[in-house]
Amino acid sequence: MRSIWKGSISFGLVTIPVKVYSATEQRDVSFHQVHREDGGRIKYKRVCTVDGEEVSYADIAKGYELPGGEMVILTDEDFADLPLSSSRRIDVLQFVEREEVDPIYFAKSYYLEPDAQGAKPYVLLREALESSGQVAIVKIALRQRESLATLRVRGGVFVLETMLWPDEVRAPEFPFLEEDIEVRKQELSMATSLIESMEGEFDPSEYTDAYREALQAVIDAKVEGREVARPAEEAEEEPAADLLSALRASVEAAKKSRGGEKAGAGKAGERKAPARKKAPSGGAKKETEKKAPAKGRGRKSA
Repeated sequence: MRSIWKGSISFGLVTIPVKVYSATEQRDVSFHQVHREDGGRIKYKRVCTVDGEEVSYADIAKGYELPGGEMVILTDEDFADLPLSSSRRIDVLQFVEREEVDPIYFAKSYYLEPDAQGAKPYVLLREALESSGQVAIVKIALRQRESLATLRVRGGVFVLETMLWPDEVRAPEFPFLEEDIEVRKQELSMATSLIESMEGEFDPSEYTDAYREALQAVIDAKVEGREVARPAEEAEEEPAADLLSALRASVEAAKKSRGGEKAGAGKAGERKAPARKKAPSGGAKKETEKKAPAKGRGRKSA
């Protein structure tokens, strides 16, 4: 991996120099736009809509269009004067419980690697954060954009997950939310049974991108000059007469596909209990006390 950013974690008076790496990558099959007749690559020219002339990249600036159509042109000097207080720093702002951060805010994930001189404070903060069961809320500037982010531990490494700002999350404004929709007790019970019949432990390696695999098979077949093997079409099932019947049939199908047992569940009482969080030093709360539910668990409006 190649680092995309260098800076430091600022934790109180402690500074931890780190390198940032993209933690994920898209595995899509990439294509070029080509001429259908001869396979030649398609190229585009940057042309000014005012004079029709081709414009070199060095002469291109950023423009902000006003409601009336006028254009405000910004130069590199304009951007250079903007304050980025967290430039080259990952400022730790506070620590919160994991459940308090709605996943809808997450944008992209990055790994943080310490520089040689920052290994010890990196490991110290990692151990303290992991034992607390919390995540750090931080602020960082990446690619000339300031973002909130969370800092958590995964596989012994800090994972930085950039977040959207609250006004970037849309409010779900749909007509059905204003409707008084009645759900019968039998339907709710059957839906619950369907969920229980499909329970299991999540293992991402059990799932594959069937579309990408099929697309790659088409490409391989064309390269090798053979015909593409097309999968047999599955027979369409008859729609159920009503919602309750559909739920009941779904439960039976789920049980049948899993041998009549719930996925990931053995005999009663064999399910692993979730790991307990370590109590904070000082013993402020007893281990047997239940934590009050986090406030504001609902999605925030933009």
